[in-house]
Amino acid sequence: MKNGITKLIMAGYGDLRKSEKKAADYILDHMEDAAGASIDRLAKAADVSQPTVLRMLRALGFTGYKDFKYRLVAELASAEPEKARSAVPMYGYTLREEMTLDEIPAYMTETASGMMEETLKNIPIKTYRKAVDTLRTAKSINIYSVENSGVTAQDLLAKLLYLGLPCRYFSDYYYQQISAGNLSAGDAAVGISYSGESKDTVDVMKTAKKAGATTIAITNFKDSPISRYADILICTSQEQFIYGNAIFSRIPQLQIVDMLYMGIIASDYDRYVKILDRGEKMVRERAYPSGAEEKKPQGRGEKNHHARAEKEAGSA
Repeated sequence: MKNGITKLIMAGYGDLRKSEKKAADYILDHMEDAAGASIDRLAKAADVSQPTVLRMLRALGFTGYKDFKYRLVAELASAEPEKARSAVPMYGYTLREEMTLDEIPAYMTETASGMMEETLKNIPIKTYRKAVDTLRTAKSINIYSVENSGVTAQDLLAKLLYLGLPCRYFSDYYYQQISAGNLSAGDAAVGISYSGESKDTVDVMKTAKKAGATTIAITNFKDSPISRYADILICTSQEQFIYGNAIFSRIPQLQIVDMLYMGIIASDYDRYVKILDRGEKMVRERAYPSGAEEKKPQGRGEKNHHARAEKEAGSA
């Protein structure tokens, strides 16, 4: 488990300046050393100035270096018993041939957790706000993806439809191109690609941008081709994981979808809660009442069988 300071740094990481990120990276990688270091020693180790360290800490919500040190020392002290009880698998390794079956559940969970934390570090709050505002105010929303990213596209489609937003998703490339070419200012196009290099998705985002739509790209690598056509670029972890993109790509992508979904709800809580309540009612009407069993219709043979049984019981 990550301590509170680690989570705090990761949550604000995307909004830090480049030099401030160097200081934050040093703290994340040398937590125990930072707890015992003076500000000048920490700044020197991170290769930044002391004012940069202070700006970084204040941007993250600390009142100063003394406040940061006090909270860090307290958290490390409280974490020692937990650390002694269990060894957490290291995050980011590829699957080793000698790894046993018993090790895999904990290893996979830690890897997924690490990816999600990396994703949080890579999303500036300004970018997140812009994406939420674009989706909730768009005249129409088109979602584009291929292959494995289609899972994320379907999840985003479902959530936006539940919120009553005008949204559609085509898996066919020709339909994607036609729909993208008919977009205009006020519309939104969302392209989802782990690698950012899927030619079909990149091409359709290019078409959507040229047509005047606001384009949102969800990808793992910020310098990938899809970023050239993104007005709003949302990057996940920047790391390459086990056997590339097929296994893990959906985890941070689905995390992004949930962030956008919750952000839209929070932007106008009363309105969207009412819409969700209506949707829930429609879904509930299509479900069997709690505890009720489905009655299977009887065929002619079953009816005759029951009739004979009742007759025999009456004559007995």
